[in-house]
Amino acid sequence: MRSLFRFCPLLLALALLIGAGPAFAAKRVALVLSNSAYQNAPQLANPDNDGAVIAKTLKEAGFDVVDARHDLPALETRRSLREFADSARDADIAVVYYAGHGIEVDGANYLIPVDAKLERDTDVYDEALSLDRVLVAIEPAKQLRLVILDACRDNPFGKTMKRTIASRGIGRGLAQVEPTSPNTLIAYSAKAGSTAQDGDGSNSPFTIALSKHLTTPGLDVRRAFGFVRDDVLKTTNNKQEPFVYGSLGGDDVPLVPAKAVAVAPAQPVVNPQAEIRRDYELALQVGNKAAWDAFLAQHPDGFYSNLAKIQIDKIAAEEAHAVATAKAKQAEAERDRLAAAGAQKDAQARAEADAKAAEQAQLAAQKAKEQAQQQAAAAEQQRVNLAAATPNSSAAQPAKAPATNVAALTPTTTPADLTRSVQSELGRVGCFSGQADGNWTTASQRSLSQFNRYAGTKLDTKVASTDALDAVKAKPSRVCPLVCDRGFKADGDKCTKIVCGDGYVLNDDNECEKKRAAKPASTAKRDDGQQQDRPARQRPQAGAAAAAAGGRASGGGGQIYCNDLLCRPVKRGCHLGFRGGGGYGADPNPEVCD
Repeated sequence: MRSLFRFCPLLLALALLIGAGPAFAAKRVALVLSNSAYQNAPQLANPDNDGAVIAKTLKEAGFDVVDARHDLPALETRRSLREFADSARDADIAVVYYAGHGIEVDGANYLIPVDAKLERDTDVYDEALSLDRVLVAIEPAKQLRLVILDACRDNPFGKTMKRTIASRGIGRGLAQVEPTSPNTLIAYSAKAGSTAQDGDGSNSPFTIALSKHLTTPGLDVRRAFGFVRDDVLKTTNNKQEPFVYGSLGGDDVPLVPAKAVAVAPAQPVVNPQAEIRRDYELALQVGNKAAWDAFLAQHPDGFYSNLAKIQIDKIAAEEAHAVATAKAKQAEAERDRLAAAGAQKDAQARAEADAKAAEQAQLAAQKAKEQAQQQAAAAEQQRVNLAAATPNSSAAQPAKAPATNVAALTPTTTPADLTRSVQSELGRVGCFSGQADGNWTTASQRSLSQFNRYAGTKLDTKVASTDALDAVKAKPSRVCPLVCDRGFKADGDKCTKIVCGDGYVLNDDNECEKKRAAKPASTAKRDDGQQQDRPARQRPQAGAAAAAAGGRASGGGGQIYCNDLLCRPVKRGCHLGFRGGGGYGADPNPEVCD
């Protein structure tokens, strides 16, 4: 029995060496394609250099096959993929790296060989290679299928390419993909719909970061791309964000296995933090409240439990925001319904108050959600940084470090800073003319509404969010049209005063038109003929007064008798009577004589 215990350490070491054998025996193959010397488009400076760096990195990492080719026409590219498919047939890990031009047509991605002309949009089906063709080449690999595309550049054929169908979309950068095969990852040098930078040196920022992190021994490929993302964001001032599509299982999948320990310790030391870390990362991958509750039930205290509680707070804030948004929409719909139905004023007033209260609750929930998301991101970044700083301690030290208070972590970006950033970006694309002061006012909301209208987005205009910042940042130039005041016109990105020539004036349509001649004022007076047409009782009394004066001179008593023919003094001894009426042939005031 004592002999058996003496030989246990030796047997354990032998078992570890035997168990490590398959990891080292795994077959790894790679195909590196790079296109710089385009025949019908401007040449690219860095792809051939980038391909050489990646090929060297993979060879030094011990890959069994590294087939590096550059500046291939379409036929040679297809032949290379066919030959590489044979190499991947019995491989555990297959990697394809491509640097050059890529294009997205109707949601599908294509790699462009150096001899492509692409005179029409349909030529892409004949002259380019679809991303699906690349995925077919690596499909036989058993453990990991990895495609890396440093091809998110501006399309050089877009300006000259003829459209056979107006509705066919040709996007900017590459389109988002979702691999259908298991254990498949597709890495973009820039997020879908955006473009990547070539960099100032001989290699792109994406390739430099890849060569630094991708083949780190024992580093899971997903974490490696996370470090690549951080480096590229830092190098490009947050203008380029690499992205990875697809998913893997719960086990770590490194491109280069960790170095095995030749002799195992007689009494292996079990680090409890390593198990907690694995449980935490599994819960993080699942990402729902049930997973975090299960983690806290198993690990109620410590460093990772504090991180889990922050993740639960984030989920609760997101759920509360969703509920508040639904209630706000319901209150608005009820208010509009009552208004359309002509309900009583007090019912409409109550509905209006309910809608405003629901809107305020939605705004508060949105702010709480943003803060919780930023706090969770800050906590996760803290965890990653600490793990990277002490990779061999399995996060044991962070749990004991008194200076690390995860619950007290504050977001790296305050809401006011986020609002200023959104306002500044809206101003850059021509949708906001105010000052970026960090106050999300009605003018800021109108500016974001204008952006939604002209950019085709559906962003929430009530708050300044990270989604809005990312969407506006993705636009390289002006989105909203330039609007000038009356008397000014748009001239490029400026408003210039409209100057009309001699004899022209500015009209209501903001255009110069010829002056119209002024019409003379009407001074015509009614002639005497019009006056004669009036009835006798409506004629001017001036003549009657004159006749009256003559009558008094002749002794007529001062009264004047008028009919349709004339006016004369009343005869002596007579006076005027009153009959009423009048009209043609009927005197209203007859002459009565005694």
